[in-house]
Amino acid sequence: MTHATHPTLAQTLAPQRTLTRDVALVLGGALLIALLAQVEIPLKPVPVTLQTLGVLLVGAALGWRRGAATLGTYIAAGTLGLPVFAGGAAGLAKLAGPTGGYLIGFLLAATLVGWLMERLALDRRVVGTAAAMLLGTAVIYAVGLPWLSVTTGLHGRALLTAGLLPFLPGDALKLGLAALLLPGAWQLTRRR
Repeated sequence: MTHATHPTLAQTLAPQRTLTRDVALVLGGALLIALLAQVEIPLKPVPVTLQTLGVLLVGAALGWRRGAATLGTYIAAGTLGLPVFAGGAAGLAKLAGPTGGYLIGFLLAATLVGWLMERLALDRRVVGTAAAMLLGTAVIYAVGLPWLSVTTGLHGRALLTAGLLPFLPGDALKLGLAALLLPGAWQLTRRR
């Protein structure tokens, strides 16, 4: 049984599917996330950044395949030495370190959010978009927190204080902003 898919915002704005379009979308999304990673409050061991805003928007706007490709490209670029991670960091050590789980969570979150958008056309409504992005954010923490625990030895309240609690207010704002931006962009496409 196949499930109907709905066009993503990217497919609506650029309906002619070409390899050039897909590569441009993936590279543009990876660049957006890299730029947002540089907006940082340098907490240790995990900084506060705007990356999650980019991750959620990329997944929602590009769909699950291009969302996954975008985050895969972003992670590969950073692992191979390009300074795209928070604070201009790069290298395999960053992926293996305390924030590595969050980076893997980004890939899974963009994929999930993109899949939900394609299957349910949630990106046209604020509430649906917010719900999908909330699930994506939960995935980031579901992978990031255990990884942080393993790499730092933190557990219980100390783990939550280092890897969750400082991020919740900002994540709520980023999620709200992303959930408003995407349906707003859909409104603009209707006026074209």
